[in-house]
Amino acid sequence: MTDAPQTHAATTDDLIYEVEDGIATLTLNRPQARNAFTFAMYDGMATICREMPTDGSIRALVITGAGEKAFAAGTDMSQFRAFDKDQDALDYEKRVGAVYDALEKCPVPTIAAISGACTGGGAGTAACCDIRICTENLKFGFPIARTLGNTLSMENYARVKDLIGVARAKEIIFTSRLVGAQEALAAGLVTEVLPDHAALMARAKELALHIAGHAPLTLRACKEAFRRLRVDGPDAEGDDLVIMTFMSEDFREGLDAFFNKRKPEFKGK
Repeated sequence: MTDAPQTHAATTDDLIYEVEDGIATLTLNRPQARNAFTFAMYDGMATICREMPTDGSIRALVITGAGEKAFAAGTDMSQFRAFDKDQDALDYEKRVGAVYDALEKCPVPTIAAISGACTGGGAGTAACCDIRICTENLKFGFPIARTLGNTLSMENYARVKDLIGVARAKEIIFTSRLVGAQEALAAGLVTEVLPDHAALMARAKELALHIAGHAPLTLRACKEAFRRLRVDGPDAEGDDLVIMTFMSEDFREGLDAFFNKRKPEFKGK
């Protein structure tokens, strides 16, 4: 039985949040502006991630853009017009950094379903997701050297480096070129390329439902472990993650299911 779509307090005309069959979908809904982020959209996405339930009612989050032309074409540039002092720039990067931190810490797996342009803040958002799939018309990159003349934050440089390597990251930022779907697939930036938007969204849901059948605490531990490794390096601590999973009801359920040759029913507890 299909659940009725649920809304969220952060839902607006520009940011649509729905839950169906235990899968949440967040749609960036400004197709007339290629889904460019307003500050309110950034804040709404962060709120959704921070308030994501951990009771098993939601097992995965799909993030996508409205229409077929763009996932998100960066931050709405009109919001930069008022910048006239150092603190404006620092506050902006701190604000967006907090959004990306919330996205990385979201307790359920996140899937970026990308059609078309995925640039600037859109590329940064996709880089924070756990899995990225795209359509053939993907255009991914940070063309800031030929557009605004600004820079990424240190954390964003680190994320891009981890995804595609230092040499490729430098090359695409220096040249301001955009990476297409097949290059993104070869580089490991995306894991699948779909022929069109309909196929993309069908695959995103299929993938989310597949992941939803797995142990939520294991997935949460995996997400957090990789986040800590990026932030803290090889000295990152993980004892709490080991205890969280091995001492859980789900681990006991997994053991019982294994020895009794049945499928486990994980609840995230």
